[in-house]
Amino acid sequence: MRLRRTLVMLATTLVGALVAPAAASAGPVTPFIIGGGTVSSAPWAAAVFSNGSFTCSGTIIAARWVLTARHCVSGTMSVRVGSVNRSSGGVTSNVTSSASRYDLALLQLSTSINTSYVTLSSAYPPVNSTNSIYGWGMTCYSGCSASAQLKTANVRVTSTNVTDAYGGRAIRSTRINGNAWRGDSGGPEFYNGAQVGVASTADGANIQNYGSVAYNRSWITSVAGV
Repeated sequence: MRLRRTLVMLATTLVGALVAPAAASAGPVTPFIIGGGTVSSAPWAAAVFSNGSFTCSGTIIAARWVLTARHCVSGTMSVRVGSVNRSSGGVTSNVTSSASRYDLALLQLSTSINTSYVTLSSAYPPVNSTNSIYGWGMTCYSGCSASAQLKTANVRVTSTNVTDAYGGRAIRSTRINGNAWRGDSGGPEFYNGAQVGVASTADGANIQNYGSVAYNRSWITSVAGV
């Protein structure tokens, strides 16, 4: 993804929102988690597009609902679900409407998609636990070419009481073998097989803040029914 948003102040740490820039920028945009490794199968993965250009990562949580970040929502949106390649495979659908709370967004799809949906957590991951993150974010801090394949990395939770880009409760983690950066916006953080967070901001070197699924769980249910 490209760098569309600039830096956001969260608490005392200056971090960048993980959204891509406008389609007019030169060279490929979408990309990779820094470090980590590639993923060979992710039926729940959703690549999010705005006006036909790849914008963010996300997850499908029900037949007609994709969970991503609020700062990803703009223009005419669509998704590709079930492929680790953002530009081919899987199933595509247009987005008919969206709802947001803090830096989480729910995208309603025009068609139902039958696949394996993520399990959403109702609890915070333990501090010091090892979690996994996924996304099509940049593979280095700057100057990287994009790659089409979904990546994953392990991170360590340091707090469950920080804020996301819009002031909602978020999970902070530090890298173990990789970290999130531009292009990973909206991507998931998992603990014990359940999604606990949605990528919101990061410093591109070590720290990432993911909007808390548990904090927003009742809202997700009220909108998407899951």
